[in-house]
Amino acid sequence: MTRMYNFNAGPAVLPLEVLQEAQAELLDFKGSGMSILESSHRGKEYDAVHTEAVANFKKLLNCSDDYAVLFIAGGASLQFAMAPMNLIGAGQTADYINSGAWAGKAVKEAKLIGRVNVAADCGKEIPTRVPSERELQLTPGAAYVHLTSNETIAGAQWKNFPKTEAPLVADMSSDMLSRPFDINQFGLIYAGAQKNLGPSGIALVVIRKDLAERASEKVPAILKYKTFIEENSLYNTPPCFSIYIMMLVSRWLLKAGLPAVYQRNIDKAGKIYAAIDAGCFYKGTATRECRSDMNITFRLPSEALEEQFVKEASKLGMKGLKGHRSVGGIRASIYNAFPMEGIAALVAFMKDFEKKNG
Repeated sequence: MTRMYNFNAGPAVLPLEVLQEAQAELLDFKGSGMSILESSHRGKEYDAVHTEAVANFKKLLNCSDDYAVLFIAGGASLQFAMAPMNLIGAGQTADYINSGAWAGKAVKEAKLIGRVNVAADCGKEIPTRVPSERELQLTPGAAYVHLTSNETIAGAQWKNFPKTEAPLVADMSSDMLSRPFDINQFGLIYAGAQKNLGPSGIALVVIRKDLAERASEKVPAILKYKTFIEENSLYNTPPCFSIYIMMLVSRWLLKAGLPAVYQRNIDKAGKIYAAIDAGCFYKGTATRECRSDMNITFRLPSEALEEQFVKEASKLGMKGLKGHRSVGGIRASIYNAFPMEGIAALVAFMKDFEKKNG
C-alpha cells in the first residue's frame, strides 16, 4: 500500500506510528481478549486510557489544578452553543471577534442564546486576516471574549493573543497544540479533534473550573461543563475509541516536545510560503503577518488552472489540496503530523506546474 500525502483540512493526517499502534492493538487490547472498541468505559482497560489522556493533555498545556481537561462529543460546533449556554449570565454581554467563517458560525450560535457584541469584524476581508488588539471594541464587564485562533478556511492565524479583562475563550480547532502558549491567559479553550488531535466527532475542552459554576440550573446536565468536570467526562458513555486515539497522539506529542513540533511547523509552512512568494504565479490569500502555519491558502491565475493543479497533484499522490467550497482556490493543510517529505513534494510540484503553465 502506498500512503498518500494527506493535505485535507479535516479529518486530517494522523501520526503514522499512532495508526500502526492502534492497528496492532485493535483486536486484543493489552491482552484483554477484546478490542478497546468493545471494552466497557467503566472497565480497568479503558480507565487507564482515559486517565493517561487527561494527564498527558494537562502536561502538554502546563495546566494547574485550576483547570479541567474534558472530552466532549459533538466537536467544536457543539461548543459554539455550550460556551454561551454556560458562561453568559442574566443581563450579560459576550464579546465575539469575527475573523472568518468559523468565528462567524460561533457568533451566530451565541446570538441565539444571549446578548452578543461583535468586538471586531474582518470576516469578509480579502486578503484575509485577524484583527489587531487595538481594533477591539470590548464591552466593560463582558461575560467573556471569544476568538478563533486559526481560521481553517481563510488561512489566517492569531500570532499573539489579546489581553482582556474578561475571560478569554478560544476555538483552537485547527492549531491546538501546534505551538506553545500560556493556558493561564484563557478561561476556556476548545478544539475539534480531527485536525491535530485525533478522529472527528469529539472536542478537547479545557476550562478554568470556577467558570463552570456560572451555568444556570436551567441548562441540561449533558450540556453543563460542571457535569463533565464532576464526572470526569464519564457522565454518559464517551467516544472511547476516539479518546484512545487522542491519548496515543498526546504520547506522540510529548515524545516530540511541543517546542520542536512548533519549529517544525514553522519550517514546513515557510517552505510553501517561499514557493508562493518566489514569483507572481501563485498569490497567497492571507496578509503576511497573519499567515497560518496550519492552513496555507493561495490562488492561481485562473480557476481552470486551479482545477488542473488539484487534478495533477492528486495523480502524484497529493490529496486534499482543493480550497474550501465557499472560497475556492488551493489549501494545503499541514498539521502537526504532516511529513516534511510531503512539503518537499508539493514545493517541487508547484515549481514544475508554474514552469509549464506560467
